[in-house]
Amino acid sequence: MIYPITLYGSSVLREKCNDLIKGDTDIISLSKDMFETMRKADGIGLAAPQIGIAKRIFVVDGTSLEDEEMSSFKKVFINPIIINEDGDEWEFEEGCLSIPGVRGGVLRKSEILIRYFDENWNQKEESYNGMKARVIQHEYDHIEGKLFVDYLSSIKRKLIKNKLSEISKGNCDVSYKVKLI
Repeated sequence: MIYPITLYGSSVLREKCNDLIKGDTDIISLSKDMFETMRKADGIGLAAPQIGIAKRIFVVDGTSLEDEEMSSFKKVFINPIIINEDGDEWEFEEGCLSIPGVRGGVLRKSEILIRYFDENWNQKEESYNGMKARVIQHEYDHIEGKLFVDYLSSIKRKLIKNKLSEISKGNCDVSYKVKLI
């Protein structure tokens, strides 16, 4: 099932999400639907709030990228906790399916240590660096109620204020289904 993407301005994108409880949700179906929704929108990551669900789950899939590091990176993260962020900060221009047409340079640490459950409820603790770490940090922010635009300078935020306002009204041109909540 392909979900519509929740747009900027929707309150669910600002919520700190609740943990999933084993047995309460069909994780296999939900994660499959999230991957399908993400692919349809040409994304490489999708968090549950972006489909209107305030739960701590996100998916990442870099297999469509030509980047060798990302080409085998496909995972489900349930109830994740970033234990540590380390390394040098580096800037990269990020975008978001919930904020179409807006991009901006975001500084993030280059390495993370994260604990989470996979789709089979196996607990993992893994380190990631580079682009993998960045994608995880971006999606993790979603389940914490943060968006990449929160990291932009006040000048940049002023410059995109009208664009964000239009997105929050549903005025955006995208190839995927969207919704306002």
